[in-house]
Amino acid sequence: VSTQSTGEFVFLCSYQQFHHCLHLLEMPRGPKHHLKRLNAPKHWMLDKLGGVWAPRPSPGPHKLRECLPLILLLRNRLKYALTKREVTLILVQRLVKVDGKVRTDPNYPAGFMDVVTIEKTEENFRLLYDTKGRFTTHRISAEEAKYKLCKVRKAQIGAKAIPYITTHDGRTIRYPHPNIKANDSVKLDLATGKIQSFIKFQTGQVSMTIKGRNTGRIGTIQHIEKRIGQETLVQVKDEKGHGWSTLISNVFVLGEGSDSLVSLPAGKGIKLSILEERALKLKKKE
Repeated sequence: VSTQSTGEFVFLCSYQQFHHCLHLLEMPRGPKHHLKRLNAPKHWMLDKLGGVWAPRPSPGPHKLRECLPLILLLRNRLKYALTKREVTLILVQRLVKVDGKVRTDPNYPAGFMDVVTIEKTEENFRLLYDTKGRFTTHRISAEEAKYKLCKVRKAQIGAKAIPYITTHDGRTIRYPHPNIKANDSVKLDLATGKIQSFIKFQTGQVSMTIKGRNTGRIGTIQHIEKRIGQETLVQVKDEKGHGWSTLISNVFVLGEGSDSLVSLPAGKGIKLSILEERALKLKKKE
């Protein structure tokens, strides 16, 4: 609207339109670089009063909410450092390897089945889940640290008719065995990056649930229920006879039959009830 006296233009708009214009002016550009501690994944087990911020994982092979940054692994789990500065000083000396490769980024996202090696202390750890859905640093031998298991996400034919598979940790492997299909597990040699063997996804195989409310539970696949227009359901039962069902994308095959190709953490993936946990704690105190 123009005013006759001054000749100036006055723009009339609603409060919502004005607020929207301000929002557009303040919109961020580029990827986010911060993470509030209250928004961090609960399985990191960060204390609420330990500061405002949490380490934001760098882009990498595992998702932000399904990984454990190296700073939390060295500082909060293994207790090799007290501050982030100490973690940085350890990493820049190239003392820590993840899956056989030196990693110097404190925010590097290590994830399920990754092998963390500290050669100076001659220690090897495999990241697995406990029955409460938290990452546990499972100590393994030097022989077992030479390989890892990977879940096959896709098995397809690429450009120039080259067959390939993609795994849960972001790897693309060309010319796999033709019998390897989606949801199978492959045993990967970390030194060469080549497939040593593979495990078919079928009933009777020992598996771990890696997502959902049953994360960390280990049991035998009982039944695979294919549903039209929906994701396949898998029925699993553990050694104590307790059963649960989950989506096929949440199940990670660990070995043929009841023999797992990787050593399992304490408890063998059997979830205890509240009363069983209480009885176990009282027994330890005695």
